[in-house]
Amino acid sequence: MSNNMKDVYGKAKDNYSFKIKLKSGILCAWFIILTIICLLPIYILIINATRTHTDIANGLSFVPGSNIGNNFKKIFTDPTFKLSYNALHGYKNSLLITVCSTFLTVFFSALTAYGIHVYDFKIKELSYSVILLVMMVPMQVTSAGFVAFMSDLHLTNTYWPLIIPAVAAPAVVYFMRSYMKSSFPLDIVEAARIDGCSEFRTFLSIAIPMMKPAIAVQSIFAFIASWNNFYTPNMILINVKLNKKTLPMMVAALQSSDKFNDYGAIYLAIALSIIPIIIAYVLLSRFIIAGVALGGVKE
Repeated sequence: MSNNMKDVYGKAKDNYSFKIKLKSGILCAWFIILTIICLLPIYILIINATRTHTDIANGLSFVPGSNIGNNFKKIFTDPTFKLSYNALHGYKNSLLITVCSTFLTVFFSALTAYGIHVYDFKIKELSYSVILLVMMVPMQVTSAGFVAFMSDLHLTNTYWPLIIPAVAAPAVVYFMRSYMKSSFPLDIVEAARIDGCSEFRTFLSIAIPMMKPAIAVQSIFAFIASWNNFYTPNMILINVKLNKKTLPMMVAALQSSDKFNDYGAIYLAIALSIIPIIIAYVLLSRFIIAGVALGGVKE
């Protein structure tokens, strides 16, 4: 390096290339560790679903067993298991609740975020602040009042209390509005109005397509939250038959009952319950990085 270049740029840092490689290696190792931590429980779950009760009781193994056929036969044909678990009814009920609640959550949250972002009114920021405050209230605080209210409306033992409240999703509204602030110019709305497009048509034809990444990300989160929801259905579906229960309720009944002592079959039932989550994630995962990056702006 010439003296003139040293005067302008300063001295080259020692071992710069080595430090970059070391930092990259440390980050790569850390991410591999995190990946293993996340995937190891799922792998063990799948492995245990192929093993016998005796093998599982003897200790942990990372090698698949050969008892998956018997485990399938037991959970679908064993009379004892059929008293508390029916995969077909569980899938049907959980999918009905989850798909409906996910649609309501995403659609009305996008509509609310669109209204707050596009329109100017006096209590705009106040209404948004109220939405954020509601987000801080945990479900457990209001659960007793919620169940009493549903009982007064004679809606217990029905699916309506598990679907309709999905309209109010403050966290999803917050994410949607943050996304729109970063990637939804208001000039498009003005141009649509000039062309004679109605307000709701503008939302459906212009806003929804532009919000696809955010909608896909929130659809995954809403689907997983609704599918895994055991707390609310367990409070609402009090006196219902087995064919009306959700899949998490059936799995919980298997885990908590003393009648079922075959851990291999129980692990298989749990493994079957996560298949829709994996499918939903695989179908929509390509939108996650784009959606989070575009939606993650400062308020």
